[in-house]
Amino acid sequence: MKIRVYYEDTDAGGIVYHTNYIKYCERARSEVFFLHGLKPLEGDVSGFVVHHISADFISTASLGDILEVKSKVLALKRTYMILQQNIHKNGQKIFSMEIKLAYLSHAKISRIPKHFLTILENML
Repeated sequence: MKIRVYYEDTDAGGIVYHTNYIKYCERARSEVFFLHGLKPLEGDVSGFVVHHISADFISTASLGDILEVKSKVLALKRTYMILQQNIHKNGQKIFSMEIKLAYLSHAKISRIPKHFLTILENML
């Protein structure tokens, strides 16, 4: 997924604010489901929640840059998944994140629904 850096994404020096890299990755994860006509949440009672994040900030991005977020499923279990997400600028990796997402339904850890699993299996 490609993302342009806008003024609102930057700090006073015109550099992307660190939390926005995580937001860009979130958008890319959501987009995977949107492209299949689904939402990553099912009503207000079920969906993926972040359990753990490990991030490396390698380089910076600035106002006007075009970034590309690439996502890959590293592990897919019954109730959670682990993703590797990288952000590139001009072909160079500038951010890397490993994230563990659990699936909750009615505030309890639950099996990932089949229709979500089918999409995620294609990212392995």
